[in-house]
Amino acid sequence: MSAMDAVSSVNAVSSVNAVSAREPGAVAEPVVLCVRFLLEPAREAELPRLLELLGEFSPVVEALPPDTALVELRGAVRYFGWDARKIASVVRVRAVALYGVECVIGAGPGPMIARMAARRARTGVTEVVDDVREFLDTQPVAALPGVGAATARTLCEYGLDTVGRVAAAPLSTLQRLTTARAGRELHEKARGVDRARVVPNAAARSAAAERTFVRDELDPFRHRRALLAVADELGARMRDEGQVCRSLSLTVRYADRSSTVRSRVLAEPSAHSAVLASAVYRMYEALGLQRARVRGVSLRAEGLGPAEGAARQLTFDPVDERGRVLEAVADRARARFGAGVIVPGALAA
Repeated sequence: MSAMDAVSSVNAVSSVNAVSAREPGAVAEPVVLCVRFLLEPAREAELPRLLELLGEFSPVVEALPPDTALVELRGAVRYFGWDARKIASVVRVRAVALYGVECVIGAGPGPMIARMAARRARTGVTEVVDDVREFLDTQPVAALPGVGAATARTLCEYGLDTVGRVAAAPLSTLQRLTTARAGRELHEKARGVDRARVVPNAAARSAAAERTFVRDELDPFRHRRALLAVADELGARMRDEGQVCRSLSLTVRYADRSSTVRSRVLAEPSAHSAVLASAVYRMYEALGLQRARVRGVSLRAEGLGPAEGAARQLTFDPVDERGRVLEAVADRARARFGAGVIVPGALAA
C-alpha cells in the first residue's frame, strides 16, 4: 500500500468521526489547513499545480479558486507523525522552492476555524488555533462566515459586536434579531460548532487563461483580440475535457498594477467559444475604459461541470448551428495536428 493510499484509508475512517460540534472552550487538535497562495492575477492558472503539491500530503484537498485550498490532515498527521504546524511549514517551503509562490496558512480543527485563522495569518507564520473558544471570543462578529454587513450592523446595535458575546446570547434572541434558521446557524458558529467538511477532488471547479501585452496597451482593438484569445482557449480546453462553465470572471490589469474584476453568470452552462467571447466582450464594455493602459487580461471559467449533464436551449438560428459544427471540426483538427493549426480569423493576423 502506498503512502497516499494509507493516508486515504485513514481519512476515510476518520471522516465518520469528524467533529461537527465541540464543547465551548475545548482544546481540539488542528487537522485542517487553509492555504492561500499569494498569486498575482496573471498566475491564477497555476493553482492546479499547487494543488498537486498539497496532494502529496493528503488526498483530501478542496480547491477554493482562484488562490486558496483546504486540506484535511487527519490521516496525514497519523501517517507521517507530523502535526499541522510542521506540515504547513513544509508546504510553505516547497511552494517557494518549486514555484516561487509565497502563501499564508491557517490551521484549525475544522474548515471554518482554519479559514478564519488564515485571514489573520502572516507570510511565513502559520496561524494555529488549538483553543476554539479562546480564539473566537475576541473576534469581531463580522469575522464569522455567513455574517454580512447588514447582519453585523444589526447585531452591533444590540451590543453583540464580538463572537464571544454572540455565543453568550440566548438562541431566541439571535433568532429574533435575524431569522430562525440564521439565528440557529449563528449560535452554533459562535460556539465553535463547525458542520462543514473538506470536499476532495474539487479542483476542476474553475479554469483560467491569461494574456499579457508586451507593453502597456491603449488600443481597444488589441484588448478585444486578447479577450477573444482567452475565451477561445478556455472554450477549447473545456470541450476537450467534456466540461461546461456556469459563469465567467474577467480580470483587467493596468499599468499602475491595479486591477478590475467583473463576473457574469451565463444564461446556460456552455463551453461554446462564441458564447464565452460574447459574454467577456459585454463585461469589458461595461467597464467603460477610455484610453486605459492595460497590461494584461485574464479570464476564469467557474462552476465547471460535465457537459453531458448540461441542458442547452434549442435554437433555429442557422448561424449558431453552423458555428457549433465548425467548432467541432476545428477541435478535431487541433487534437490531431496541434493547438495552433486553426485559430479565429481575428487572431490570424
